[in-house]
Amino acid sequence: MDENILAWSLSKLAHRRFAIWAFLGVLLIAVSLFTVLKPYNGLDLPLLTLHWSRGINLKMLSILGADDDQKSILQSGEVIQPKKFEPFLVPICNFSEDKSDFCEIKGDIRIQGNSSSIFFTSPQIGTVQKNNTRWTIKLYARKTDKYAMAEDEDLLLKPALSDQEMPRCTVNHTIPAVVFSGRGYTGNFFHDFSDVMIPLYLTAGDFNREVQFLFEKKHRKWWINKYSPILKALSTHEIIELDNDQEIRCFKNALIGLKSHKDFDIDPEKPPFGNSLRNFTKLVRRAYSLQREKATKLTAQDKRKPRLLIISRKGTRLLVNEDEVAAEAQSLGFDVEAMELMNDLRVFSKRVNSFDVIVGVHGAGLTNMVFLPENAVLIQVVPLGLEWLAKAYFEHPAKDMNIKYLEYKINKNESSLIEQYPIDHPVITDPSLLKKEGYGKFKSIYLDSQNVRLDVSRFRGLLLEALQLVQG
Repeated sequence: MDENILAWSLSKLAHRRFAIWAFLGVLLIAVSLFTVLKPYNGLDLPLLTLHWSRGINLKMLSILGADDDQKSILQSGEVIQPKKFEPFLVPICNFSEDKSDFCEIKGDIRIQGNSSSIFFTSPQIGTVQKNNTRWTIKLYARKTDKYAMAEDEDLLLKPALSDQEMPRCTVNHTIPAVVFSGRGYTGNFFHDFSDVMIPLYLTAGDFNREVQFLFEKKHRKWWINKYSPILKALSTHEIIELDNDQEIRCFKNALIGLKSHKDFDIDPEKPPFGNSLRNFTKLVRRAYSLQREKATKLTAQDKRKPRLLIISRKGTRLLVNEDEVAAEAQSLGFDVEAMELMNDLRVFSKRVNSFDVIVGVHGAGLTNMVFLPENAVLIQVVPLGLEWLAKAYFEHPAKDMNIKYLEYKINKNESSLIEQYPIDHPVITDPSLLKKEGYGKFKSIYLDSQNVRLDVSRFRGLLLEALQLVQG
């Protein structure tokens, strides 16, 4: 019996020792993990939490916090799978954002434009592995859009172990570099602002114009000339077209890619903190020397009529009875003009700035609201199926610009689609079904094949509301 008691006591002691050692082992592992993962604490987390594993299929993405419209796009097969994130890039690169990848390098940076290569040494990443470590980055700020990114070339970033591995400098710069892309959808007025100008403002706005732009171009010099007032408002230096540059340009600080928050908008809660779309439009008005900063309400003593601009379109989403709409607005007391977008923004921006109200069918032409004075009115005509795009692309940005926003959602009888499909066809009754079949098919119907004929008597109510907003 004594032997049994002794055996039991020894067994109990062994269990206790095992428990103590197990606890110490778990504690050691936890401390080790904390030490390894600590460098990641400063990373900006994406708005959408993506749970993924090696070899993931896009349809396995679990999107937390995205609405149904976002989910339908991301799961449609139109998006690009995120690249694997290399731990040694943590101090200099952020690949976690939804819109763009971005790196900021400090050290000895040498940019060889005609070979799309950047060589550098930097204390930021410590000892570089000796297995020829290198990686590529695409610069266009729409990274999950496979059609846009197909236009964008890879830029090679190559950490060097020594100065001997670096090409010899032919030009030395004393100011930071910002390297960005004008490929993708550039040339489309909306995307020029959404994917280039606003991200460029977010990236370069804090340098007080002392920054060198290096530009991967898609178009000829006409694009740079079109937006040169904004480019010059952000940098006093001539922009360098990277593709044909024969120099080896050396910098101590380089920003590769652009910071981008969301389509045609800025999130003040994301870095660089405190920026706003309203501040961006102030810069645009200064850049183009626009006279009206704010629209003042007209009083009974004012002799001039409130001015209303109808944005005309060609090709798709036409306002078929534009003349009727213009006549109705005139009968209510508006001074009305209908115009298409002009390439000479120095002229067209001033004309837009003179209006109190803009009316237009959902499309790139509504981007002209960046030239409006604050407190002006934007009326967006929303065709069938485009409510979610209308909200994201123009409603939210208009409010962030301090523009008063009104919306006219057409009914099925105002859409040209009723001439192509039976009135009870799902294309007419439930556009959300088409989104599930992929963005390409959805776009071909609702964006590319739809015009509108407004019910003028119904639209009159919205014109009267706009009149009240601009009159005292």
